[in-house]
Amino acid sequence: MASKWDDLEQWMEGQRLPRGFELLREPDWVEQYVRKMMTKALPEAAGAMIGKGLATFSETRHFVLVKINLPEGYEREQLKLLVREDRLRLEGLPGGKNETIKLPKLVKPRVCETLLKNGLLRVKLKKRPTNRTYHEVDIRG
Repeated sequence: MASKWDDLEQWMEGQRLPRGFELLREPDWVEQYVRKMMTKALPEAAGAMIGKGLATFSETRHFVLVKINLPEGYEREQLKLLVREDRLRLEGLPGGKNETIKLPKLVKPRVCETLLKNGLLRVKLKKRPTNRTYHEVDIRG
C-alpha cells in the first residue's frame, strides 16, 4: 500500500508549477514543513510522528548514526530491524509493538551496521549520494 506521501509525490510530478515553486516538488521539503507546523501546533502529536522520541540522530559526511533507546522488557531474540532508504522499522518490541523512525537523510538500506548493548541499539547507515546530474533519455514518438 502506497503512503500518502507517495501519492502526493506522484501527484506533484504531474503539476505545472509557477516559476520559483519547484521546491514544492520535493516531498522531503513538504514533509519537513508539515512536521514543523505540527510541532508548533501539537508538540505531542509531532513527537508521535517520528518514533515518539525513541531515536536520536547524528551524521558524518558519509553516514547517518541512529541511537535507539529500547523500552524496558524487550527480548533480544524478538527484535527485528527493517531498513528502507528513508525509514527504520523496529519490530518485536514489548507488547507486540512496532516503531517506524523517519531518517534525516536517505540511506543505502543494504549498507548497515548495528550494535545492541545495555538497551541501546546503535545503527550506522551509509548515506545515499545525491545525484544532481542530468541523464539524457531517448524521446520516443
